[in-house]
Parts: sequence; C-alpha cells; structure tokens
Amino acid sequence: MNDTTTDRTSLSAALAELMEDYARAIDRDELERWPDFFETKCIYKVTNRENVAAGYPIGVIYANSRAMLQDRVMSLRDANIYEDQCYRHLLGRPFITHTDGDTVHAETSFLVMRTMQDGVTSVFATGSYHDVLSVTTERIRFVERIVVCDSARIDTLMALPL
Repeated sequence: MNDTTTDRTSLSAALAELMEDYARAIDRDELERWPDFFETKCIYKVTNRENVAAGYPIGVIYANSRAMLQDRVMSLRDANIYEDQCYRHLLGRPFITHTDGDTVHAETSFLVMRTMQDGVTSVFATGSYHDVLSVTTERIRFVERIVVCDSARIDTLMALPL
C-alpha cells in the first residue's frame, strides 16, 4: 500500500465517521447539532434524480447558509406543527469522486426509515448524498450537501432534515 492509498483510506474513514455522526444527530433528535456539520456559507438542498438529470437548480428544500439551517431547526422546535416522528438512517460507504486541495467531493447512498407516532415504520426516502466537503486537520464540514432522492414523489411531511 502506498501513501496515496493510505491517505485515501484515511480520508474515506474520516468521511464515513462524519456521515455516521450526521445521521446519528438526526436519528437521536439532536437537531441543534445539525447546522454545525456545515460551513457558514453552504448549500443544503433536497431534490430528486429527475430534477438533477433535467438540470433544475432548485429543490424542494433549499438553504444557502448555516444560519438558514439553524432557523429551520428553531422553526421545527418552536413554530411548526407536525406529527411526531423519527428517522433511522442506513448509509453506504462514502465514495470519493475527486479531491481538489482541501476540498473533497463524495457520494453516499442512504435509506431513511420513518417511524410515526402510531408506531408504523416505512421507507421514507432512498437516494444519495452528493457532497462537497472542506477538509482540514481540525475538522470536516459540508460546503454543499445535495440530497438526491430516487423518487420524484417526496412526502409532504418532510419535517426533519435528511
């Protein structure tokens, strides 16, 4: 194994740990931690494969700063009314598509199960995260997270982040 392979293996492991922590924060209802996974200036978008293929720039959810993500969490806690629910993320291993200095591009498959207040659990969303990440020796953060759902049918009750 050469240094490049070791570096890529270490980076892949660090990305996997970040993805697991991200999903864990959502699944454990620690939503206040969610914005901290992102850079101050960032993109978070939820869209679907058809829209990506057609080149449509806007998704069903779009935020362009950490402050917008913090506002979303605050509104979930204090303003929005929705049925109590929880998610369970199952993640694939991040695949590094390319790197450019301290910037890493990666894709990670996901499956999100949702359990409603009545105990019914169903497949809520499947797809892949298309990420641009800032990597330093101190931390890794999302510069851009595009959540690409496989289906164009997105539940109207998408209260929690994916």
